[in-house]
Amino acid sequence: MAENDGTQRSNPAAGALRASGFHHVPVMCDEVLEVLGSGPPGIVLDATVGGGGHAAAILAANPDMSLLGLDRDDAALTAAGERLARFGDRVVLHRSAFGDLAGAMEAVGVERISGFLFDLGVSSPQLDCAERGFSYRQAGPLDMRMDRRQRLTAAEVVNGYEEAELARILHRHADERYARRIARTLVAARPVVDTALLAELVREAIPAPARRRGGHPAKRTFQAIRIEVNGELDQLADALDEAVRRLVPGGRGAVLSYHSGEDRIVKERFDRAATGGCVCPPRLPCVCGAKPKVILPRRAGRTPGVDEAADNPRAASARLRSLERISGTVGS
Repeated sequence: MAENDGTQRSNPAAGALRASGFHHVPVMCDEVLEVLGSGPPGIVLDATVGGGGHAAAILAANPDMSLLGLDRDDAALTAAGERLARFGDRVVLHRSAFGDLAGAMEAVGVERISGFLFDLGVSSPQLDCAERGFSYRQAGPLDMRMDRRQRLTAAEVVNGYEEAELARILHRHADERYARRIARTLVAARPVVDTALLAELVREAIPAPARRRGGHPAKRTFQAIRIEVNGELDQLADALDEAVRRLVPGGRGAVLSYHSGEDRIVKERFDRAATGGCVCPPRLPCVCGAKPKVILPRRAGRTPGVDEAADNPRAASARLRSLERISGTVGS
């Protein structure tokens, strides 16, 4: 794997870097290891390495594997560098969104991978740091950028989008039932100056009986704005297709999603890979010439066990989907 700007090899010197508070508790770690550990040796792509929790577990359990870890959050990469330093040159970290997966892999000189993991959504350290603006429980700036080099922030979405566009993203990105009411309230209250005011305005916009159900009333709105700021859903489909294309025969892929919008995209792309894009009517023989690229061990996916969901409430909504590359279809 070649060195490149934005790329670092994990090594003991990384321990000198401090990423205070960035502690990553990997969700469904045993299940992820079950999927990826049964694949062939080689390079595993962690497309959302975060604090390196999953990555450390994969490397510790599989000495014949190395890892390419991507993340667009500089604090996450610093934390991952610390956590993974003990694995030496088995690890390369590169600052990139998974939306530029092809460019990132070209930059580090990786053509094929034996496995991949996408752990979608926002990490606990990002949520817990008020200054990042992801939290509806703490006052902070309207930021929500995973990559702090980008220009679009939550402030621009909340205070600059037209009412109809705000309602659209609340519905599309979070299935928010009261999207129009919330959008109308936010536009009328502009300028919205911080996350505390945003959370309070959302709470006021939602009918009182609904506030008492399903957790914090602002949860879905914050999720939708975060997804919009970071373009999370817009880049997911192409990134999954690219990761599947680069799998070696027998290579495994795993994706952890945390809400219905993400999971719909993952399911659709995995199903498309499993059918080869077949357009023939269901339950009839395929005559369109489509060739399946992968097999799906579990079509319905998996969810966390009761104990994990109780111990880590942020894991409760997770769904794990996986696939395996079929021999003879590499590169397509």
